[in-house]
Amino acid sequence: MGLLVVGLVGLAIAVFQTQPTSRVVLLPDADGKTGEVIVRAEGQEQRVATAYGSASVNRLGTLQANATDAAQVAQLYGSMLAARPAAPVSFTVFFEFGSAVDIAPVFQPTLDKLRAAMADFPAAEVTVIGHTDRVGTLESNDQLSLQRAQTVRDLILQAGIRPLVLEIAGRGEREPLVPTADEVPEAQNRRVEINLR
Repeated sequence: MGLLVVGLVGLAIAVFQTQPTSRVVLLPDADGKTGEVIVRAEGQEQRVATAYGSASVNRLGTLQANATDAAQVAQLYGSMLAARPAAPVSFTVFFEFGSAVDIAPVFQPTLDKLRAAMADFPAAEVTVIGHTDRVGTLESNDQLSLQRAQTVRDLILQAGIRPLVLEIAGRGEREPLVPTADEVPEAQNRRVEINLR
């Protein structure tokens, strides 16, 4: 009987020591794509590059690859997954050439989408970033991009949309959506990005 007890205690210790203390599970994006992650421990390395692939380190420092699936991840980590914040959402609106007030007529649907998306963000932060094309000087484009961001911010507030944080910035011609040579007008670059997180 004593041997059985010792054997069970030894088994319990072995099970306890092999239980993972750290685990990394690679989740797919909404479109099913994954990146990859390298997990390192005690001079060991494990690459995880498949959806729901995982690597764990046990109490002895041993690194091991594991295969999981969506159902198992939901069962083990459902409460953590439910607590994740919503993924950031972005909207883009376009301006007429040289204008900080002539916004494309499709802005009202963008406001409606922004208002609807804010329901997923209890402590919503909105960043409004203005851009220009490459026509004009750097200084004038910096000013124009900031004015565009201010126009969009004002329209958001006038629509009764009140995020916890609302910041604006102007990037001028520095971050074009469509790269062009200097002094080339490009409608896609005359934009304001609205980022909600």
